[in-house]
Amino acid sequence: MNRAARRRPALATTALALLGALSLTACTGGPVPATGKARAADPASRPDLKPFYGQRLQWTDCATDGYECARLTVPRDYARPGNGRTFVLPVARAAATGPARRIGSLVYNPGGPGAGGASSLEEGMDEAFGAAVRARFDIVSFDPRGVGGSVPALTCEPAEAEAEAEETSEDFSDAVAPLYPRTEAARSAAASGARTAAEDCEEHSGPILRHVGTEDAARDLDVLRAALGERELTYLGWSYGTSLGTSYAEQFPRRVRAMVLDGAIDPSLDWRQRVISQSAGFRRSVDDYAEQCAEIAGDSCPGANPQEIRALIERLYQRAEREPLPVAEDSTYAEYGGMDATAVLDAVSMAMYTPEDQWEPLSEALREADQGDATKLGALDDEVETEDPGTAEEEQEEQEEDEIPEPPADNGDAALTAVNCLDVPHPRSLRPYWAALAPADQAAGVYGTAGVTADLTCRDWPSGGRRPHRVDADGVAPVLVVGTTGDPATPYEESVSLAEQFPEGMLLTYEGLGHTAYGRGDTCVTAQVDAYLVKRERVRPGATC
Repeated sequence: MNRAARRRPALATTALALLGALSLTACTGGPVPATGKARAADPASRPDLKPFYGQRLQWTDCATDGYECARLTVPRDYARPGNGRTFVLPVARAAATGPARRIGSLVYNPGGPGAGGASSLEEGMDEAFGAAVRARFDIVSFDPRGVGGSVPALTCEPAEAEAEAEETSEDFSDAVAPLYPRTEAARSAAASGARTAAEDCEEHSGPILRHVGTEDAARDLDVLRAALGERELTYLGWSYGTSLGTSYAEQFPRRVRAMVLDGAIDPSLDWRQRVISQSAGFRRSVDDYAEQCAEIAGDSCPGANPQEIRALIERLYQRAEREPLPVAEDSTYAEYGGMDATAVLDAVSMAMYTPEDQWEPLSEALREADQGDATKLGALDDEVETEDPGTAEEEQEEQEEDEIPEPPADNGDAALTAVNCLDVPHPRSLRPYWAALAPADQAAGVYGTAGVTADLTCRDWPSGGRRPHRVDADGVAPVLVVGTTGDPATPYEESVSLAEQFPEGMLLTYEGLGHTAYGRGDTCVTAQVDAYLVKRERVRPGATC
């Protein structure tokens, strides 16, 4: 996940990410009533939820100048909000630059799942918004339950002593996983690794695993709306943030003032459909890279023509399946014996998010990897270490002894897995995964087969309460969906579908490459989104930038 100050939303879940990033849906937790009539009761009127809805945020200066920070307390289990168990969530805001004409607060989610909204705001993500929006709204974001500075927060990593014991007992060079497990031995190894990953999460975060889904995060979003003093919510979600927004619109349709969903996720797709949709998006984007590399990366391209570039990438995948690609001793991958095929695939896929920033370094890294040094390739997704944003341990000291261990400063991988597995129902038997391999290969090649095996972790995961479904948000205000035609992680077709599912849904098409559109500098997109957020101007049918 990207933490750069420039506007680049945190990565959407990709079935290709390291450690098994998995497919998305919009709803988790307990079942949501199926009709608007059943949703009519305002949760704020429930006596056991009034303490949460009645809180007001206490703002103080953040560690970063120019931002204010606060903490929001929400119930861990909305079915039993009075049992004393809570999440305490970091919140941050950038005040409206034109306070005399201020409309209210605009809440955003940067993506993930697993991206911290509060930390992204302190890193300058308010600059992603157009000047008209920044003038009229306080820009607000929060760390979703279990993520980042949330207390408690997720961790799936073994304690240091456990990790050291595992490292001494494993030979990583012998653990090369194929991108398409065809043999019984390869499939057994993939299933065993996935089971271990799920068991690590259960062991270290078991008490909260069932409470970190998108549906509950959307309920938190409504508590935040009330704590901000807003009667209605103005919201923008990038990537996974579209799932959070969709879930909010379904649960609180009449609480929406305006909602922008950029890089949409279609909640009607099941786990297999989602893997194929997203994996095909990455395959198309890598083809776009081969075809258009010279236009964007110039002389850095690792081949003289698209065929040479495709052949080089395929060659690296094949080499890495036989033996990890060599890296320098100070590389992140050195302890694993180098970059295996999944790591190479992940690095290539991640570079598809922002071609303008990533295609040139990717090209140089691929060239060097082909020459025998994959160090630059392994460093493409290295994140700048950020300071621990701090936690409110003192507010949680009296909670039960079954709390999870202290999480790492960045627990994005754990949150990515936890939310996705809880959100999307997955088969418990291995047979459906193996049956999905051939169709995934046909639709998306190794990007598809790697996506299927990544989803194996969810086989042993707690189940959420929702099934794939079309949006049910009767009475919601017109929602604006933004779709990028060359989006690798949230394919354009899903934006088209989501816009059609919303009552009075609107679609703004951005004809371009990369993941999401708003905030990446296109003035046409900025103007139309800003006009909608500020004035609630509708986008005309067929609108294209």
